[in-house]
Amino acid sequence: MILENKVHLKKFLLISIIPIIVFLIIGNIFFFYQYHSYTQNYNNKIASLVNLLDKEYPDIDRNELISILNSDDKVSEDIFSRYGIDIQNESIIIENDRLFSGFIIVYNILFIGLALSLILLYLKHEKVQNKEIKKIARCIEEISKKNYSINIDENSEDELSILKNELYKITIMLKEDAENSKKDKLKLKDSLSDISHQLKTPLTSINIMLDNILDNPEMDDKTKEKFIQNIKREITNISSLVGEILKLSKFDASVIKFEEQQVFINDLVKSAISNIEMMAELKNINIEVNNRDNIKLVCDAKWQIEAITNILKNCIEHSKDDSTITIDIDSNKIYKQITIKDNGEGIDEKDLPHIFERFYKGKNSSKDSVGIGLALAKTIIEKDNGSIKVDSKKGQQTTFIIKYY
Repeated sequence: MILENKVHLKKFLLISIIPIIVFLIIGNIFFFYQYHSYTQNYNNKIASLVNLLDKEYPDIDRNELISILNSDDKVSEDIFSRYGIDIQNESIIIENDRLFSGFIIVYNILFIGLALSLILLYLKHEKVQNKEIKKIARCIEEISKKNYSINIDENSEDELSILKNELYKITIMLKEDAENSKKDKLKLKDSLSDISHQLKTPLTSINIMLDNILDNPEMDDKTKEKFIQNIKREITNISSLVGEILKLSKFDASVIKFEEQQVFINDLVKSAISNIEMMAELKNINIEVNNRDNIKLVCDAKWQIEAITNILKNCIEHSKDDSTITIDIDSNKIYKQITIKDNGEGIDEKDLPHIFERFYKGKNSSKDSVGIGLALAKTIIEKDNGSIKVDSKKGQQTTFIIKYY
């Protein structure tokens, strides 16, 4: 991530500009004073020469003197060499050499002062940065110890503060993950407890029936056959429970990938009805479908058929014999809808909020129910961008409403 806001660096640069500006101002004043001093010295010496010429040669033309002073003509260096003056390396005016030496000393002092100021500012900036880095390092050390209660929130916008803000966000995420992990562990513990309880009952029943068969070798065939059928039923229930749990665990682990395809909702409903046809016939339950054949849906057909099948199973289990289950298929611009309505015993008001919870068994649940079919149906529908809700009137009917968006 490129950190664009560098407030500390900006502050450092702004503070650094101050001594530079001060140095430039003082330097300009210094050079102006130097020029003024040189000019004054030269003017004084030339004035002395002009005064001498004016006394020695009173008839000299003053305009001629001024013309000579303002002329660009250069005089031969040999003239000065006669007086022992090397104009290449020496100033004609000795006082200017002295001034120049003093100016050089002052200029170097100013430059060294500027350099020291910048170094001190840099060291101060580094000290602040190092302090912040150590603070971040301590925070990371605490986070590595799973201490997420530290407060490292920062409102400024320099790169280290942005880093601290990002670290704070990560801390919040890790804290939430740790809390969610704890909740998941408790949930897993409860689920394992529920699974153990669900398996314990049929296994105990199977064990008792097998003991009866083994302990009574002369048991009549009719009783033995009844025990075997009951054992078979319990094994089927266990197999069904294990299968449903495995499916739910796969969804929890996000290892199931839906294969989306365009299908007719009517075909999904027909396939689900065929899965529970025998179950409905045993109770002489009629299933009516009111639909428009041209309603299409993009989904994973196999899983949605399973979800609808589980809902229909629940409706059949709680419907009266010789009753009717109605399925309405409809759509609008926002969603497609499947409404499944039975004419059964209804759901108790206290059970209604928990009907989609895993292993929840309401007052009217059958003895073979494991309380996982509706939970699986809800998971499948929601994973495929859908929603499901239930309305029920005690002693009259239950309505499941499935919407696909």
